[in-house]
Amino acid sequence: MMLPTPHFMRKLSVAVVIGASLLASSCATAPATGQAAIAAMPAAEKAKFEQDRKAILAMAGDYYVTFDFRETVALTPGYELKKPKVSGADEIVRLVEDRGDFISLQHILVMKMGGEPIVTKHWRQDWQYQPDSVLTFVGGNAWEKRPVSATERAGKWSQNVYQVEDSPRYGAVGAWTHDNGVSQWTPPAEMRPLPRRDQTTRKDYDAVLAVNRHTITPFGWVQEEENSKLVLRGDHHVLVREIGVNSYKRVDPLPKDGDDYWNATKDFWSYIRKDWDALEARGPFGLTVQGEPEPLYIPILTLADDVHAGKIKTDEAVAEAKKVIAQFTTANIGTLPERIAKATNPGQAYSAPASR
Repeated sequence: MMLPTPHFMRKLSVAVVIGASLLASSCATAPATGQAAIAAMPAAEKAKFEQDRKAILAMAGDYYVTFDFRETVALTPGYELKKPKVSGADEIVRLVEDRGDFISLQHILVMKMGGEPIVTKHWRQDWQYQPDSVLTFVGGNAWEKRPVSATERAGKWSQNVYQVEDSPRYGAVGAWTHDNGVSQWTPPAEMRPLPRRDQTTRKDYDAVLAVNRHTITPFGWVQEEENSKLVLRGDHHVLVREIGVNSYKRVDPLPKDGDDYWNATKDFWSYIRKDWDALEARGPFGLTVQGEPEPLYIPILTLADDVHAGKIKTDEAVAEAKKVIAQFTTANIGTLPERIAKATNPGQAYSAPASR
């Protein structure tokens, strides 16, 4: 297995500082609508559908992003609110795929350190119109598909967010509205893993119950989060509430380093996505490591860096990445208490099964 380079570790530390907590989710099934169904939509439904698509596609571009997270209400006796966490970064958002009723957008951080470009693959968001199912987080680095009824999905979109190495993070289903000239998407609260800003520093809670609103603005777009930090040990309860505001302000075109990276590695990442898709199709699955899954994502990101640098061919990197994914994923997810125990006791860990 290839070890992370010092250069990559420096990149990773920068990403952590600037709020890589927005990493990336779960995914929906294959398109539930299809081109024929889109063409057959009544005029009013088609107009709304196209308005929704315009809002989603408007999130692509070049941005300066501010990440602002503030705990607001302590809900456990003796808990003291932590200091706000505010950071910023340059980021590009690029269209990966547009099939009409399915849109995929990739986020890439573009920075400078000592005059040297630093590029880090960030989170990905996939949008599916009227999905049959959504892959949801069930605690302790595990996910399963949840069926979405015809009533729940009617006229709505799922947003599924993925980690830096394209493993799932969280998903939700909600409707885009365009009232009073404002386009926004607001789903009900769904559970998600700890953000990296807390995953690497805290062990006093186990998951986040989050409402994740996206709003298109005159200057770009904003992601607002209403987060309840959940303790899933013993008597489940909310530790504290938090508000997060991630503002994407459109800027002049950023240096081409981000696009150079994406153009060099997008074939590699397309194969990685297919491997995760195959895992999801088999049923509930989880990671063989709890907490921050560095053993999973660092080798895969390093392989992508080596593809970008011309040190390894894409097919060879894909073969190595598949081995990493196989090593750190399992269909034997156990119970939630077992997973939480392993997350809160570093000495415990999953034993990777012979096959997944």
